[in-house]
Amino acid sequence: MPLLVVGLSHKTAPLEIREQLAFEPYQWQEVAEKLDQYSELQEKVLLSTTNRVEVYARVKEVEQGRERIVQFLSDYHGVPERAFRSYLYHFVEGEAIRHLFRVASSLDSMVVGEPQILGQVQEAYNRAKAHGMVGNVLGALFEKSFSVAKRVHTETQIAENAVSISFAAVELAKKIFVDLHHCTAMLIGTGEMAELAAQHLLHHGVRTLLICSRPFERAVAVAERLDGDAIQYDHLFTYLETADIVLGSMPTRHPVLTRAAVQEVIRRRRYRPMFFIDMAAPRNIDPSVNAISNVYLYDVDDLQNVVNTNIRQRQQEAAIAEELVNREAVAFQRWLNSLDVAPTIVSLQQKAESIRQQELSQLLDHLPTLSEQEREAIEAFSIAMVDKLLSTPIMNLRKGVKAPEGNKLLQAVRQLFDLNERWHRPIRIGSRGSSLALRQTEWVQRQLASLFPHITFEKLIIKTSGDVIRDVPLPTVGDKGFFVKEIEEA
Repeated sequence: MPLLVVGLSHKTAPLEIREQLAFEPYQWQEVAEKLDQYSELQEKVLLSTTNRVEVYARVKEVEQGRERIVQFLSDYHGVPERAFRSYLYHFVEGEAIRHLFRVASSLDSMVVGEPQILGQVQEAYNRAKAHGMVGNVLGALFEKSFSVAKRVHTETQIAENAVSISFAAVELAKKIFVDLHHCTAMLIGTGEMAELAAQHLLHHGVRTLLICSRPFERAVAVAERLDGDAIQYDHLFTYLETADIVLGSMPTRHPVLTRAAVQEVIRRRRYRPMFFIDMAAPRNIDPSVNAISNVYLYDVDDLQNVVNTNIRQRQQEAAIAEELVNREAVAFQRWLNSLDVAPTIVSLQQKAESIRQQELSQLLDHLPTLSEQEREAIEAFSIAMVDKLLSTPIMNLRKGVKAPEGNKLLQAVRQLFDLNERWHRPIRIGSRGSSLALRQTEWVQRQLASLFPHITFEKLIIKTSGDVIRDVPLPTVGDKGFFVKEIEEA
């Protein structure tokens, strides 16, 4: 039963399309009930974030499963299929496995290496699992994607370097001061980029944030949002000497901080380091202050150069991560193939046996004068011939499913021998009749049915010698064989 993913993302669809097909957390109960109506989707997980909407499923048939997912997206949101179909992608089996591993590892994210996507994938999986929509195969796939993502983030440096200007400012600050917990930051002006950098600084431990702006009301508003302290613009130089990190983002035609002003401030600080980040255009800080001892000044162009360098480093790490993901995807595909090879072989043997019995019966009907010994000889010959005909193909099938493209071999065998129908003979699971044994057997039956939905499993209650002993305490019975002998013989 193939794995399938159908969806769209920031790479294939504009924001206005993604918005129309997005799902909110409060809709989940209704979404789960709607998805359950599509019997073609045996297992399913819905992932919806700002940048992607995807349905992962284990389906009976790929084309039919894909159309049902498209129909679900259209019906639920009331959006015509023609409005979004061209933006969709779909992946099957090995490519579906690799895609999920890349998504969870943030290799498919807008910002490669960002950590949020792993939590979003885990949340989507947990919701589906809580609603009984995940079986053993999809469950194993998502659990494996989490471990792959963690390996990517621990064995590579894909998330080590900042790829936004605001966060690059924090990285540079940490290189200058090492520990930000004892630092005070000052925000001059209330530009959006500088405010975001201030948020990052607070998140990384900056102790105090001062906001200085004109008009003062704007400084107060930002201070309330960031839990900082607003100061009047006229008091800027009074507080400047207390600031270790200064963010400039005030709209002005002339520098707010001249070289002479900074020279005086650093002298009053006894030349303790100061880090200036000028995010304004025109610039708030005279570029020549960078020549002052223990003063470090970066402007937007400097930060962008840092970001560009970091992006190149992330791309190098991403290449290493891609190799890791590819290896893990191949390994998972082999495991998945191993689940399918046993029922495929048994189904092939059953079909061959059915044909053998049918043809033998017709032959013997046309030869009524044969003796019993001759009939037995012909039947033995037919059994041996079928066994020898199937021996090599079965051996090669067991070996072939271990290859990366082993699922294609399985599909070819099923198609060549028309093995896609349900098995006609059920598989029986023997169990004692005790309540504990029955609960355990039912659990095993559910797990097997999830792995092999095309097979019918039946529960067979077998009464053991131990079941009829009612007048002797269990510890004194002694022989464990009392409770398993009949089951083993069956």
